[in-house]
Amino acid sequence: MSRHLTPLPGSRALTAVSADGARIHVEVYGPEGAPPVVLAHGWTCSIGFWAEQIRALAADHRVIAYDQRGHGRSPAPEATGGAGYSTTALADDLEAVLAATLGPGERAVLAGHSMGGMTIMAAAGRPGLRRHAAAVLLCSTGASRLTDESTVVPLRPGRLRSRLTAAVLGSKAPLGPVNAVSKKVLRYATMGPGSTPDRVEACARIVHACPRGARYGWSQVLAGLDLEAGLRELRVPTAVLVGTADRLTPPVHSEVLAAALPHCTGVVRLAGMGHMTPVEAPEAVTAQIRELTLTYLGVKSGEQEKEREQA
Repeated sequence: MSRHLTPLPGSRALTAVSADGARIHVEVYGPEGAPPVVLAHGWTCSIGFWAEQIRALAADHRVIAYDQRGHGRSPAPEATGGAGYSTTALADDLEAVLAATLGPGERAVLAGHSMGGMTIMAAAGRPGLRRHAAAVLLCSTGASRLTDESTVVPLRPGRLRSRLTAAVLGSKAPLGPVNAVSKKVLRYATMGPGSTPDRVEACARIVHACPRGARYGWSQVLAGLDLEAGLRELRVPTAVLVGTADRLTPPVHSEVLAAALPHCTGVVRLAGMGHMTPVEAPEAVTAQIRELTLTYLGVKSGEQEKEREQA
């Protein structure tokens, strides 16, 4: 696998048990006792999606990353009738991860990409999040109207486009092998026009590794998503980041987030980037996380510490 999606070796693995008994795979990187950062990945991804952020932050942070249920090493929900696929389950899982990895009263910066950002919004009113979240980064995400606002289907906004978008994103068809055609499709739908071939390849491999059942199950949740009430409950300092060429969660979502958040610290717009911003623009995403840890946890990077000592 490309280095872009290969986390550092030396992680410490553990299992968090969610409210319904679901077992959530968690990996922890960096020194024990270092200020914590919690990373929640998006739909069809896994821990490895954050590889560049893990690599950059683990020297001076305790980086906690987990596989959303049905992704990576976290088993798919066993509940019948699709009950294991819900925003309630996402919030339960995040609370379980926070409880399993953070000490009493310990606060962390939480970063969520796409469905990971939706997870944080879903958990906004939960006691676990309120106890442990010092600040949040919502990265390439939205709170509602996902199929209505998506521009993956190149038609004018309206019912037809929304129905076709829901059909495309909610397809039960297997993605098949990673090849030139599938990479071209994935690049068009999820990445900016300037994405390099190795980053497209890396994203394609991680997306194609997502089990078809989990991909479909979560697509149905996302199609009917409405987390606007949760968004207003997210009362910690929150930064918003979006790529200007994002077709899945276009910049209009970030404008809605910024307007509704009780304490939005600003919106970062990455020119020409698509939906997969942690892979497409890893340095920019890492910089936003570092800014939040510096401001709300008081964490300086190694370079900043060196400059301070030499001053």
